Amino acid sequence: NRLTANPESNGRFHSDWLSMMYPRLKLARNLLRDDGVIFISIDDHEQANLKRLCDEVFGEGNFIELFSWVKTSTPPALSTKSRKTNEHILCYEKSRNSTKYDGEPLDGGDQPLLNRGNNLVTLKFPKEKVLFSFIKSGVVAAGTNDRVELLHQLTIQNGYSLNDFELSGEFKWTQKFLDEEIEKGTTFIIKSEKISIRFIRQEEGYKRPTNYIKEKYTSPLVNKKLSGVGTNENASTELIDLMSIDAFSYPKPVSLIKYLGNFVLHSDDIILDFFSGSATTAHAVMQLNAEDGGKRKFIMVQIPEACAEKSEAFKAGYKTIADIGKERIRRAGQKIKTDNALTATDLDIGFRVLKIDSSNMKDVYYTPDNLNQNDLFNLVDNVREDRSAEDLLFQVLLDWGVDLTLPITQETIADFTVLFVDDNALAACFDADINEAFVKELAARHPMRVVFRDTCFANDSIKINIEQIFKLISPATEIKTL
Repeated sequence: NRLTANPESNGRFHSDWLSMMYPRLKLARNLLRDDGVIFISIDDHEQANLKRLCDEVFGEGNFIELFSWVKTSTPPALSTKSRKTNEHILCYEKSRNSTKYDGEPLDGGDQPLLNRGNNLVTLKFPKEKVLFSFIKSGVVAAGTNDRVELLHQLTIQNGYSLNDFELSGEFKWTQKFLDEEIEKGTTFIIKSEKISIRFIRQEEGYKRPTNYIKEKYTSPLVNKKLSGVGTNENASTELIDLMSIDAFSYPKPVSLIKYLGNFVLHSDDIILDFFSGSATTAHAVMQLNAEDGGKRKFIMVQIPEACAEKSEAFKAGYKTIADIGKERIRRAGQKIKTDNALTATDLDIGFRVLKIDSSNMKDVYYTPDNLNQNDLFNLVDNVREDRSAEDLLFQVLLDWGVDLTLPITQETIADFTVLFVDDNALAACFDADINEAFVKELAARHPMRVVFRDTCFANDSIKINIEQIFKLISPATEIKTL
């Protein structure tokens, strides 16, 4: 019943929605790596229910934040109660860890050590750890400058004091914490005569995502003005420019996915979106790779929900939402390569489309005990008649646990078609009438694994001899027949 309507007039409206979400979230948690993070976009209608559901599935202690995204700059003018501009984004980790989230880039990579309202603290700084960028050489007099008191006069040479010194102010840190930071490589900079000292953590160039109103709310605001993140209107414009039609309602902007992804993504991570819609996430991943040379991979999951026959998308030839997403990925990849012609020449914009289907094998393959003698004549071939060589290959990849994204090439050996996966990791031939000469030539390639159809051999003796041929020529090869 996953595609049935769930009208608000339904007395079990919230219950049905939660019943739909629960197994999906359980599966999502299982798919996450131990250091994985999930972001879930939700509006006001189910936000409170979703939070409780996620607390159960992921654990309340793994809740990170409820981000608030300004999804529209033109809220409905006819609202009788309030004009809604925001949507919520729940963030959970599979297992809470010490990973620091990268929000906005730091200006020059430094952060203030002062924090108004803290108690006055006197801190001692090593001379070689503090750069006075506003003066190369000279004297800095002792005294109070704005919010900081310098306790001793300093002589500066080449931007550094000749002696260790002490400062008094409303600092965030204690002397013990400061000493620990210095041991980790943290340095400091003073940019003006106000002596407003700032710290620079080693290899850290980002602020943590900021809160909306720090004193009152705990929901960080994600919006265009503060974070460079667009709205639904921006997203619709992006999609219309790319697809040439108004193909999708309420898409997410690429900038939002990039902004959230930048919190935790590394250059070789895998990003899964199991409500992919118009495939904004794939677009954002390719854009991130183009910007920093990363090798991130995306997995988009979308049921083939039919487009309304009166929609612009249907009129343009898109039968399902999944069709829109596939075309969007193709066009976005080409546009990104064109826009970054000098810096993204090697950008991988390829993708593979896989569809859920029944097994390639007839029932005898997995349930032989359920068959009787009268069924045997119908099961001379255990492969379904409408399946191609690629269909069989991908079933083998799944059965053997081989990465589905590995490159596949096709070669002709002794007039037989062979599919090679990841160069020589696996070789598959499903042609009929395979002979010994071909098997010997294939064995000479020393593949790690080789697979044939059970009915593809010219005669029984060849099938029996295959194992011996490989033992002689390529003993390390693993052999499988379907």
